[in-house]
Amino acid sequence: MGPITLTIVTPLIGALLLALAPRARERDVRALGLGVSLATFASSLWLLSRFDVANPDLQLAESATWIPSIGARLAFAVDGVSLVLILLTTFLMPLILVASWRSVQDRFVGYTAAFLVLQAAVIGVFATTDLLLFYVLFEFTLVPMYLIIGIWGGAGRRAAAVKFFLYTLAGGLLMLVGILYVHAQTGTFDYLAIRDAVVSGRLVLSAAQQTWLFAAFLVAFAVKVPLFPVHTWLPDAHTEAPTGGSVFLAGVLLKMGTFGLLRYAMPLFPDATIAFAPWLIGISVVGVLYGAIVALMQSDVKRLVAYSSVSHMGFVVLGTFALNDIATTAAVVQMVNHGLSTGALFLLIGFLYERRHTRMIADFGGLAKQVPVMAGLWLVVSMSSLALPGLNGFVGEFPILLGTFATNRAAAILAAFGAVLAALYLLWAYQRIFHGPLETEANRTTPDLTRREIVVMAPLIVLIVAIGLYPGPLFDLVGPSVDRVLAEVAAVAGGVR
Repeated sequence: MGPITLTIVTPLIGALLLALAPRARERDVRALGLGVSLATFASSLWLLSRFDVANPDLQLAESATWIPSIGARLAFAVDGVSLVLILLTTFLMPLILVASWRSVQDRFVGYTAAFLVLQAAVIGVFATTDLLLFYVLFEFTLVPMYLIIGIWGGAGRRAAAVKFFLYTLAGGLLMLVGILYVHAQTGTFDYLAIRDAVVSGRLVLSAAQQTWLFAAFLVAFAVKVPLFPVHTWLPDAHTEAPTGGSVFLAGVLLKMGTFGLLRYAMPLFPDATIAFAPWLIGISVVGVLYGAIVALMQSDVKRLVAYSSVSHMGFVVLGTFALNDIATTAAVVQMVNHGLSTGALFLLIGFLYERRHTRMIADFGGLAKQVPVMAGLWLVVSMSSLALPGLNGFVGEFPILLGTFATNRAAAILAAFGAVLAALYLLWAYQRIFHGPLETEANRTTPDLTRREIVVMAPLIVLIVAIGLYPGPLFDLVGPSVDRVLAEVAAVAGGVR
């Protein structure tokens, strides 16, 4: 069994063991869930150790027959982009499970099993090289996340779960139509074979064909990002999801959309990529500004961070379609940065909610005097999210703006105002929660972070600082794969860029 298959199968084995012991003690479930998630992380590190950073192509390929009658296979391989997202997924999962030990009191076996199944499916999405399997896994991730929101979420969990499910399912169905059309043209679901046919000129799609196919894939991925204006499911899903669900949603699931654009839509439909790029840059800028402005108006701190994700993911799409190596590589780095920073914010919000059972900013004030450790960590994470130099957010957002400026100066200048607005809504929220007079009696008795919660936050803070100070290894890991995609798009599209 290769490292990719092992990384996918390990959490599935853990979920199966939990299913066979539905009445297991919560202590045993915690131990098993944490052990399996750590084993999965170790497997992803083994995968990293075998990866050739200098090689831009997909590596460590594994394949087995799946549906022989139509040529579909269980095929997996990784490049730098998919590998870094797999590492992000396996890194966050142990933290999510440990953070949930106190906040989830009901049906913890099912909760842990759902997350392990979700993790396996997401790793499969990032690693598969079969278009049909990609679609199946892409849509299957809806099931465990629907259950996580719908069973363990807040008061409006059912409506939020249904909205999340229907939005993303509808977008995925359009992508399925596109995949079937590509299969009809090529006779295969093998992404590598299709990509090579496009690059070599053996598969030539007309401008109209590429436009419709790119649009079909774009809808699925835009909903998942989510890109303005198909973002409306996200604030509700974040607000009602349990803390672990919000962390995984922001940290990993949203990245499936931007990953899909870079892995599938751009290399397979290069002419359409060039044609759509100016429009997507414009929409991304609107998303950056809209998400930031709406975040500034929120009274619920969790909803504020949810809208900030719309803004920050707009930066990622902006960098992706700037179509130069600086911005597009930084867009992938920013996927990781957003997963760490926003995931950390949602964890801190969850820890505060466990203590006060409210997320209304007006209910707080002066908490820095009572919970100095939480206040200090919250400040570091907020500074990371607003892209303070020296922290991870800066090394993602600044190169995106720099690369975009070379392509579209107006878009870069307007998007820069999104970074200014981020400072406003994040620091204003921080000031209202942690500074001012400590008047409310409930705030006076709020306990600081426990040892367990500090252990959960520590790895995130370490990476936030480490990437901010020394981002080179991360750029080196994703850079060659991004350069290959951009070179193929430029070559096949006639050297436009």
